[in-house]
Amino acid sequence: MKLQVINSPFNEEQVKLLNELLPNLTGEQKIWLNGYLSAPLATIDTSVVEEAKLSVVPTTKTVTLLYGSQTGNSQGLAEKYAAALKANDVEVTVTSLAKFKPNNLKKITNLLLVVSTHGEGEPPDQAIQFYEFLHSKRAPKLEHLHFSVLALGDSSYEFFCKTGQDFDAQFEKLGATRIVPRTDCDVDFDEPAAKWFTDVQQALLQHTDTAIKTEQTQILEGDATYSRKNPYDAEVLENINLNGRGSNKETRHIELSIEGANFHFQPGDSIGILPENNETLVHALITALQFNPQAQVTVFDEAMQLKDALQKKLEITVLSKPLLQKISAYTVHKEFATLCESSTAWKDYARGRDLLDIAEDFAPFTWNAQQFVDVLRKIPARLYSIASSQLANSDEVHLTIGKVSYETNGRVRFGVCSGSVAGHVKIGDTLPIYVHKNPNFRLPEQADTPIIMIGAGTGVAPYRAFLEEREELGISGKSWLIFGDQHFVTDFLYQTDWQRWLASGTLAQMDIAFSRDTDKKIYVQHKIKEKAQAFYEWLEQGAIIYVCGDEKSMAADVDQTIRQIIEQQGNKTPEEAKAYINDLKQQKRYQRDIY
Repeated sequence: MKLQVINSPFNEEQVKLLNELLPNLTGEQKIWLNGYLSAPLATIDTSVVEEAKLSVVPTTKTVTLLYGSQTGNSQGLAEKYAAALKANDVEVTVTSLAKFKPNNLKKITNLLLVVSTHGEGEPPDQAIQFYEFLHSKRAPKLEHLHFSVLALGDSSYEFFCKTGQDFDAQFEKLGATRIVPRTDCDVDFDEPAAKWFTDVQQALLQHTDTAIKTEQTQILEGDATYSRKNPYDAEVLENINLNGRGSNKETRHIELSIEGANFHFQPGDSIGILPENNETLVHALITALQFNPQAQVTVFDEAMQLKDALQKKLEITVLSKPLLQKISAYTVHKEFATLCESSTAWKDYARGRDLLDIAEDFAPFTWNAQQFVDVLRKIPARLYSIASSQLANSDEVHLTIGKVSYETNGRVRFGVCSGSVAGHVKIGDTLPIYVHKNPNFRLPEQADTPIIMIGAGTGVAPYRAFLEEREELGISGKSWLIFGDQHFVTDFLYQTDWQRWLASGTLAQMDIAFSRDTDKKIYVQHKIKEKAQAFYEWLEQGAIIYVCGDEKSMAADVDQTIRQIIEQQGNKTPEEAKAYINDLKQQKRYQRDIY
């Protein structure tokens, strides 16, 4: 905006001064000046004040909305909230932490941060550099900044929401002021996240609840599509065991009908399945607790029988520290108190155990059925990478699900979802599903960009979708698959698909590692190291690295191997290799879908 002399109450000198000042004011400064000019109405000609308000000082609020996301949840929320703020005439800049220049913190007044916690309390990949900067000596003083943090996490991990908590504390330490207090969200984040945003919006805009929520509901809810709260019942078309006879594993290839669901997904996205607990386990738990299965309880504002609540609504198979701390209020068992107080003993006990173990090992308890269900959280959905291209199979979606089974404390345990899919789900049955977008695991926009796909076991699923998509589009650029499992004969998942794509040129190169076929265990990282020179050459040619699979072992070992290759092949110091890796992540050339 530039003030003109014509029809203005200001002389040329005043206009010059105003035009020098206005472009440099923040939105908050303009609002303050507006109020300052408006205050002494009794002594100022109202027509002059109104002209000044309309022509000189716009009252637009400005907000920067940053997100740090690994699987797409934080990004999805940030983009929804940005749209809702824009609907209330707020100027919003929304961007990933990977793309935001930290020095720009000195230039903004209102900051909203939506960030997840990854692994054992670590920032997601795209937030690492910003996190390190903010906790370094180079971080600026931020007395001018108003901020609020929405932290996403999973309470089954010890360091629940730690990244968000760290950011929140550090902003305060640097002098920033909270708009509203931080909110920590568990895996079922919809309601607490919406409450946080309503509070933020109200504080920013100083509107009434009604004025804000009308806009917010339209933006955030959108049309009535299928979602985690409103899943689609997909018919099972196929359920095949991909492993051969004699394998130590059971990996299921599931084909689901999505005809009429109006789903839209891309390779790299996932399907969420809303699972139910095993009926036998539920019965054993209720018996151990000496409750009546038909006892009426209220769960998430819904009245139902205890057995239905435990089978269909509540998590009973994962023991987390927050859960144990809640249970401690209902038992006087001395060993249980010792277990909760120790920083290591509870982990050793919880590994592989469930609530039935608690009920059998630490009785008696003082709770009733309602108090018991009140300590439990909702069953989290299980996410599975999509193993098919929608271009190739418009009315179907394919999944690769490895059955989880193990024995602990004399009892065989099964994965909540994978155990059901492998043991009970038949063709013609239905599964409640929804699409989970993952914008951080995507094929390159340029078709000729080389891609390196690294995965072990079921981690190979998204690469089947990648190559099926490329085949459909007629793309035969440089693509390299590095796959590992236990045995060549029994565990070479989707072998005929890879061979077909190798023959057609859709897949240019493939290296395989079967760890149990030789005396010395060979894993995918060993295959990468064997081809170190070619691997580095692909990187220098602009290749994108994809890693999918287990975080604690495979993904960590692969990451270390890649760093070593960059050091050795690129003649770099460890610090230079780290910077190289960070640049890859910022450019979305190192993408990980790990769990």
